[in-house]
Amino acid sequence: MQRIAVPTIGGMISSTLLMLIVIPAIFGLVKGFRLPSGDRLDVGTPVPSASVSIERPSKVLQPEE
Repeated sequence: MQRIAVPTIGGMISSTLLMLIVIPAIFGLVKGFRLPSGDRLDVGTPVPSASVSIERPSKVLQPEE
């Protein structure tokens, strides 16, 4: 069982390192590590907020005795 275990574990470790370190580093080199400046952002039309307005009741209910 040792013959297949070593390549399997090695492949899992190397693929994890590739996905977490190498590919983002290459992407950063190609696209650049800088953040976009505010004047170049394409924000489009503003989206209305999804806030919920809470209205107070017009009449306060009193508990019945």
